[in-house]
Amino acid sequence: MNSPHYILLPANPLFIAASIALAFLLNLLPWGHWVGVPDFVALVLVFWSIHQPRKVGIGIAFMMGLLMDVHDATLLGENALSYTLLSYFSIMIHRRVLWFRMGTQAAHVLPLLLFMQAVQLVVRMLVSGKFPGWMYFLESLVAAALWPVVSAILLAPQRRAIDRDDTRPI
Repeated sequence: MNSPHYILLPANPLFIAASIALAFLLNLLPWGHWVGVPDFVALVLVFWSIHQPRKVGIGIAFMMGLLMDVHDATLLGENALSYTLLSYFSIMIHRRVLWFRMGTQAAHVLPLLLFMQAVQLVVRMLVSGKFPGWMYFLESLVAAALWPVVSAILLAPQRRAIDRDDTRPI
């Protein structure tokens, strides 16, 4: 049987802001520099840039990048540049990505996340000259693997019921 197609309700701007704030708080936890822990802000920014490009765009990505720069005590603008490019390329492909199933969407998101990490790596190598190793890119693979879970959680408030009830307003 075919899976049901949902008609989504409009995204609540407060829910979008809360999800970005929660992703920022997850990045603030002490596990942020462990190998394989995904960048939750980048993952949520990609999600909202694909699903709501008019509400979450390059400006919000830049501001979140500056916040992450201050938190990580990195070169000011490193995360801002990478998040801005990530948001830009996510918005560029947002119409195409939405046509695919979750696994294929994750395959489209993976190069975006790898590119974001490559930009961060280039900036870090220009400043410090140290290569962190190939395990550095494991973060993007874990984030792409989490894409279906993040999509299900962030789309849950927008889903309508499949069988419409006359007592519900929508």
